[in-house]
Amino acid sequence: MRPVFLVLSKVLDLIVAPLTWAILLAVLALLCQRRSPGRARLLLALGILVLLVFSLEPVSRGLFAGLESGAKDSYRPDPPYDVVVVLGGVIDTGAMRRSGQLELNDAVDRISQAAILLRTGKARMALLSGGVVFPKPGDPPSEAVVLAGWFRDQGIEPDRLLLEEKSRNTRENATESAAIIAARGWKRVLLVTSAWHAPRALGCFRAAGLSPDLLTVDHRAGSPGSLSWLPRAGSLSASTDALRELFGGLVYRVMGYAT
Repeated sequence: MRPVFLVLSKVLDLIVAPLTWAILLAVLALLCQRRSPGRARLLLALGILVLLVFSLEPVSRGLFAGLESGAKDSYRPDPPYDVVVVLGGVIDTGAMRRSGQLELNDAVDRISQAAILLRTGKARMALLSGGVVFPKPGDPPSEAVVLAGWFRDQGIEPDRLLLEEKSRNTRENATESAAIIAARGWKRVLLVTSAWHAPRALGCFRAAGLSPDLLTVDHRAGSPGSLSWLPRAGSLSASTDALRELFGGLVYRVMGYAT
């Protein structure tokens, strides 16, 4: 079941992309060109409209705002947490494969905030959760291993880092981490993840039998005051990420993976 779900999740990534919708509409327009030129023009116009709408910053920011509205911080600094759980999704594997160096993406706040919590004594341990989804030759080891090296470089003692290397998605992050937390007898648990990802992540941990406090980072909704109405490729990419998370959350709830 796990491998099938992983493959289906990657197919879902393709299906929910506005670029995919626009391409399909363009193909349908070509197929209809001879029999129904009017319908072909309508389909092509719809394809252009899809690209235009989701390439606007107010749309992409609005989608992220909807996601982040379900993320309510419950972080309490005292007493210290037994463990801070740091979810993967921070490493740019493709870039690492090319450069041979550590390459981090926009979710880097997850690990920088966790390092602060450890250095200031707000958390005693860090549980780094992240395995390898589809291993390829030349790929780095599990994300947990790579991030452990980063934490050590920041001066965090190795004995304060616990690695979970089996998980390949958010659900497995939760189930594998829950088993480790139960075995260790940890009670005060803090989950650190991106604000837009927090509702699904927290739902998975609750479904796994945990009720961690939440500290959100990597907020992407921004403020509504200075948004550009010019179409941008970056906004299209951001809209795609937000739609992927929205649909992913829906699938997780339907499957019972998240409360």
